[in-house]
Amino acid sequence: MKHPETRNTIFQEDARVLEHQAYPGDQYMLRLHAPETAAHAQPGSFIHLQCAIDLPMRRPMSIMRADKNAGWIDILYKIHGEGTAKLAQRNNGDLLNLLGPIGLPFKLGNYRKHPLLIGGGVGIPPIVFLAEHIRKTARKLQPLVIMGSEIPFPFKLRPSQIMINGIPDGVIAAMPLLEDWGIASRLASLQGYAGCYEGYVTGLARHWLNSLGPGQRYEVEIFSCGPTAMLKAVSQLAYEYSLPCQISMEEYMACAVGGCAGCAIEIHTEEGPAMKRVCVDGPVFEAASIFPQSA
Repeated sequence: MKHPETRNTIFQEDARVLEHQAYPGDQYMLRLHAPETAAHAQPGSFIHLQCAIDLPMRRPMSIMRADKNAGWIDILYKIHGEGTAKLAQRNNGDLLNLLGPIGLPFKLGNYRKHPLLIGGGVGIPPIVFLAEHIRKTARKLQPLVIMGSEIPFPFKLRPSQIMINGIPDGVIAAMPLLEDWGIASRLASLQGYAGCYEGYVTGLARHWLNSLGPGQRYEVEIFSCGPTAMLKAVSQLAYEYSLPCQISMEEYMACAVGGCAGCAIEIHTEEGPAMKRVCVDGPVFEAASIFPQSA
C-alpha cells in the first residue's frame, strides 16, 4: 500500500463556532467555520487549535468531517485537561484560532474491494472522514467500519438494517451517520452496551475475516486510528491475515508543524531505524513500519 507523499499548505485562520454539542462521557462535537482548512482537508488531517485566549499552547484535533462548499469542519473531542475543559465552554459565534490542515492522509484511492476501517475512542473521527471519502469517490466498494469505545459512544446507537456475514448474532448496533450513508458499521465495547460486541474491535474484526474465503480476504485492506495498544493489536491482526494496513498515530504535540520534533517516533525502514515526526511525516504510517514485529 503506497502512502501519499503530498502535503497541503497549512493555513492559519480564525474559525467561528457554528455548533457545539455535548455528549455523555465529557465528549463534544464542535463544528467550526474554517473555509481554508475545509477546502484542503483529507482523511487523516488534523488541526492545531487554540482552545482559549489565555492558553497559548494549542491542542491537536482530528478532523471528522469537512464540507469545502459550506466551509465547515467537524471535530470530536473529549475533555482531558485544562485546554479541552476551556474549549468545552466555547459558544456559538466564538472565534478560535487554528492551524490546518496538517499531516499526511490515509490512502486516497486505488482501494481494495473491502476496506476495513477500525476506530477506537477519539480515533473514531478520522475513520468517519475516510468512510465518507470512500463513499464519495469509490461507490462500488463495500467498506466495513468497526468502532470501539469504553465510554458511551458520542451518538445514539441504532440497530443496523445492513446485514453483514460473519458478525456474531445480536451484534447489531451501528453509527446512525454511517447507516444513513449505506456504509456497514458495527460497534464493540466491554461495557455491555446494547447491540455491541462484548470484546475488542480486533476480536470483532477477526470474526468477520474468518468468515471470508481466501479470495475475498485478499480483497481486504485495513485502516485504523485509536490508542497505541489498539493500533498494535490491529497491526498484528493485519500481519496474521497478510493484509495491507495503514494506521494513524496519536501523539502529544507542541508545535504540530515539524519544528520542535517533540512528537518524533522511531520508524523501521529498509535502511534501518529512522525518527519521523507524527505531525508532518504522519500521522498516517504503514503499520509494519511502526510495529516491526508485525512485519
